[in-house]
Amino acid sequence: MEATTQKKINDWLSGHYDQSVKDEITRLQKENPAELEDAFYRNLEFGTGGLRGIMGVGTNRMNKYTVGMATQGFANYLKQSFSGDIKVAIAHDSRNNSRFFAETTANIFAANGCKVFLFEALRPTPELSFAIRHLGCQAGVVLTASHNPKEYNGYKAYWNDGAQLVPPHDKNVIVEVEKIAGVDEVQWTGGEANISLMGKEMDDAYLEMVKTLSVYPDVCAKQHDLKIVYTPIHGTGITMVPKVLERFGFTNVSIVEEQSTPDGNFPTVVYPNPEEKEAMSIGLKKAQALDADILLGTDPDSDRVAIGVKDNNGEWVLMNGNQTAVLAFNYMIEARKVKGIAQPNDMVIKTIVTTDMIDAIARANNVACYNVLTGFKWIASMIKEKEGKENYVIGGEESFGLMIGDKVRDKDAISAVALLSEMAAYEKNKGRTLFDKMIDMYLQYGLYKEALVSITKKGMNGVAEINAMMKEYRDNPPTQLDGVAVSELLDYEMQVGKNLSTGQSWPITLPKSNVLQFVLADGSKISARPSGTEPKIKFYFSVKGTLNSVADFSTAQKALDDKIARIVMEMKLK
Repeated sequence: MEATTQKKINDWLSGHYDQSVKDEITRLQKENPAELEDAFYRNLEFGTGGLRGIMGVGTNRMNKYTVGMATQGFANYLKQSFSGDIKVAIAHDSRNNSRFFAETTANIFAANGCKVFLFEALRPTPELSFAIRHLGCQAGVVLTASHNPKEYNGYKAYWNDGAQLVPPHDKNVIVEVEKIAGVDEVQWTGGEANISLMGKEMDDAYLEMVKTLSVYPDVCAKQHDLKIVYTPIHGTGITMVPKVLERFGFTNVSIVEEQSTPDGNFPTVVYPNPEEKEAMSIGLKKAQALDADILLGTDPDSDRVAIGVKDNNGEWVLMNGNQTAVLAFNYMIEARKVKGIAQPNDMVIKTIVTTDMIDAIARANNVACYNVLTGFKWIASMIKEKEGKENYVIGGEESFGLMIGDKVRDKDAISAVALLSEMAAYEKNKGRTLFDKMIDMYLQYGLYKEALVSITKKGMNGVAEINAMMKEYRDNPPTQLDGVAVSELLDYEMQVGKNLSTGQSWPITLPKSNVLQFVLADGSKISARPSGTEPKIKFYFSVKGTLNSVADFSTAQKALDDKIARIVMEMKLK
């Protein structure tokens, strides 16, 4: 074991840490030294979004002490940045220890003289973002590891606009967190009188805001008995989704009972992630049994949403994140236009790895579409930049995230569930389904097909392996894939785009990010991006074909699936 790792272990054994923590270290020394080394070989990084990691003892784990030191650093930065009273809102999800971490966070901010608004119980992440803006807070924190497995927890830090931290605050907070040398520098207690609990009043304000996003309340009223099946996958969605669907006027909502109780052990799933078919399987069975019109699922902190619909053969299918985004963007653009409430300066925002079909829809409707880096903080940053000049309508990304309207500045599955249900009602009112609508758009704009390959590299060597993969792609980009020339290399870390045949280059004006994109001569696009929150590297594939008739859909889709599969094999990712 390295001397620096051993020193950290010794510091915990001799320092002001709970005896139960010291006992656990002693047990690991005897029974699992490899696990102990992994728990202490580095400090859990406070990244640009906060903390995320496995729960347990150690500097590389989510626990009272790592959360405490992060909060002290964040509090120090807030005191440097704002004069006068500092207000902080805090929420948490259903994960094990989330309430304990939230109360720990609240106590430390309060001990540092901040006025703290702590939700009385678990609440969705988007409601935390809303509360920051509603209460005029300078910051916020939500304790969640989003869709990660049950062993994980996390700490998301927010600024006064209700969005996660962006430059310069993200890096500046990291500097302050890294200055906290140990637990003795944390103000743990002493400000309890500064903490206020919030609940129903904030819930009602949030729900009323979401209700204003409805474009066709009259259609919801006509189709009030739309058969909706919803699963919160043991998360926070159960607190808000039934209420918001009721406010939209829907009266025929069936909850997936097996997954309705908040539970940090997520007993019915391996991953509490609505992107995973396995997590939605119980809901799919219920939707089939009830012959429902739409199935919806949200992740533990209710920022991601998934939908299931019947295809043109009457079989239930789960829409992917790109399809869900296309449906939502198109509805908000098209329905507002038909209703006569569209504005000449309307804009929409997506990320660079989200389907280009959205760009095509926006162009056809003369709506500005901006592409930003992955992460809703960048969508929020663009809203802030354009505020007062352009009218934000909707933003989203392929990882099952949507943000409708600008009162919340993070992805919001609660409002998305409501609007997706309204969209299903809108199509049903015309005797159609959302799948029918998707096919119509493919006929109009072209058949776009996307896929994601995630490669996990765990442990001490994982980061090095991922960095080596990115370096190899930078230094030796492929010249062709599936027999098609790679025409452009876009390097967002170096902030330069390059035409590989002519050598011509141009600047990329987005902030630096470790992302590479290979653009093929036929318009296909492959993006490589290490995850910012997990030990993964993600490869995004986007290809396009034509669809001439509804009858051709399966054949045309298979051709694009096969093309992606060939590229994946060629890149040796499978």
